[in-house]
Amino acid sequence: MTMQPLRAALLAALFPLVVGGCSASTAATQPAAVPAAPAAAAVRGPGFDFTQLAKDEGPAVVNISVTKEVATQMPQLDPNDPFYQFFRRFQVPVPRQAPERGIGSGFIISPDGYILTNAHVVDGVKEVHVKLTDRREFTAKVAGTDPKTDVALIKIDAANLPTVRIGSARNVEVGQWVVAMGSPFGFENSLTAGVVSAKSRSLPGDGYVPFIQTDVAVNPGNSGGPLFDMNGNVIGINSQIYSRSGGYMGVSFAIPIDVAMHVKDELAKSGHVTRGRIGVAIQSVNQSLAQSFGLAKPEGALVSSVADNSPAARAGIRPGDVILAWNGKTIDDSAELPGLVADTPPGKHATVKLWRNGAEQTLGVTVARMADEKAASAEGANSDANSGKLGLAVQQSDRGLVVAGASGPAARAGVREGDVILAVNNQPVKNVEQLRRLVDKAGRHVALLVQREDAKVYVPVDLG
Repeated sequence: MTMQPLRAALLAALFPLVVGGCSASTAATQPAAVPAAPAAAAVRGPGFDFTQLAKDEGPAVVNISVTKEVATQMPQLDPNDPFYQFFRRFQVPVPRQAPERGIGSGFIISPDGYILTNAHVVDGVKEVHVKLTDRREFTAKVAGTDPKTDVALIKIDAANLPTVRIGSARNVEVGQWVVAMGSPFGFENSLTAGVVSAKSRSLPGDGYVPFIQTDVAVNPGNSGGPLFDMNGNVIGINSQIYSRSGGYMGVSFAIPIDVAMHVKDELAKSGHVTRGRIGVAIQSVNQSLAQSFGLAKPEGALVSSVADNSPAARAGIRPGDVILAWNGKTIDDSAELPGLVADTPPGKHATVKLWRNGAEQTLGVTVARMADEKAASAEGANSDANSGKLGLAVQQSDRGLVVAGASGPAARAGVREGDVILAVNNQPVKNVEQLRRLVDKAGRHVALLVQREDAKVYVPVDLG
């Protein structure tokens, strides 16, 4: 299944390269005979009336249109083409293409004109225009963008504007009804409704956002629009979709408003976001790895490598440690750690509870400031472990034990030709005899630490 960020939506939202599928239902006033449910109604269900929510919150939802200038390009001509020498000699410029235009959504968070939207809607564009529901139009200034969370803050010169009510995603429950507003395909102030499908979703390339998954219809142009609960509070910013077609297919994702407001505060203060880092690469812990390390269940974030002279290295964190908690916050899934580290102010001392050699330990680490690198990057290991012996052919070299061929359990677990075997169950291996001895002692499960190109990853192998 192909992932379409409403960044793909930007190419669809921003510069319509994708032809869409579903049309979104628009917010419309129901016949007078149907009473509007109060904004604080306790009963949620298919019969809930969204008309009052649309009336109350719609005026603070805006349409965003952007213009991106296409760079001038010289024609790519074959040297044998008769025009080649003409263009080369006279350096005739190609006329600049017409500016490309795109659309998105946003919502007003302050009466003096501050608006939240997606970073991918306004990143790298020449002009940003905002249209309100009363048909007034403004040119907006970009106050700051944060591509890592896909949040942007823009500002229009206006006063006494309607604003949304900011809620919280902390108490969002799977199954509750939610409403999205935005401009899918340019149809301004469209409303769609659905339910929360899941919480704290981690998506490839988005290690800092625990997304809210919904089945609300979201399409190109919805990017940056608000996701409301039934009390009319904003709980998220619609950002991404999963799609085979480029249009909505029943799976959409929103950035929790708590994340967005934290980013907003940083952008308003300095125009950028400061994040913490400790200098580790991590991967998730599955059942096979949990058994290999002696954990009672799959949990935590497995450290696959530690950067030299990093805060983690100075604190004594090692490859093979499983981080179970950060500053008292339990890490059930590895995807939770990057955001917790990133949100820790640089210079602050944090406590790390980890699992090492079959026992829990607690270490202290002083968080550093992240530059462009990730606070903790997820290094996924291919693992499809099954029964049998290891099934490796290795060669001794100056790099270590290089895999010349893999079959049986090792191949099924994802060990590849060219991998360098560094350790078995955290015991370093330097030769074939050590490898054989450690595997013989291992029991049913082994965790191989391998060097794969520039990354170190743990590969769990089930020996049966």
